[in-house]
Amino acid sequence: MTEAFPQSWTAEILTKPPLIAPARHFTYPHQIAGEEDALARGALQLLVHPAAGGTFLATCALGFTDPNVPTGIHACPNPHELCAVAGGYAYILDTAHPDRSTHIPQKPVVEVRPLPTHGLLLFIGFHTIVAWGDHDQAWHSARLTWEGLRITTIEADTLHGLGWNMFTDKEVPFTLDLRTGTHEGGGFTPPAQRS
Repeated sequence: MTEAFPQSWTAEILTKPPLIAPARHFTYPHQIAGEEDALARGALQLLVHPAAGGTFLATCALGFTDPNVPTGIHACPNPHELCAVAGGYAYILDTAHPDRSTHIPQKPVVEVRPLPTHGLLLFIGFHTIVAWGDHDQAWHSARLTWEGLRITTIEADTLHGLGWNMFTDKEVPFTLDLRTGTHEGGGFTPPAQRS
């Protein structure tokens, strides 16, 4: 678990269902079109102890069964929120009101990176980056690469990275403004803009 942000909760990843389950049990994602069979792939189960309201069991459907995509729990910029990543699917759970959750649109998440000085939790995918702030999504970048991106450095409010360009078969540098999610450069050029 990443402890870059303060948190008002504790949680443990369960390897099997608890012998005595708590009275409150929540399953994520909540009814999302196209995700009806998500639990058939498996699930990450968490026993969550919020600051108030009592312990609850969280069952988070796996996005993918590939062991190369992350699974784990992370603190969020908001101390009452918990980020659960299950096979590359990321969920933000409000531990004070666990019936409230957000399914991060990045699929799959291949890396989670906390930026406490910016108050952001970054969800890095194969093409884009999503930033989660204190209460909701701060921004979702435009496509940065044809396939695969790497963050190389972060300096002040600028993220520097590399994205693959399909036409040159090379990694191309990009910069991204952490305040807005806007970028310059990168390996992806929409077909209408190529010359």
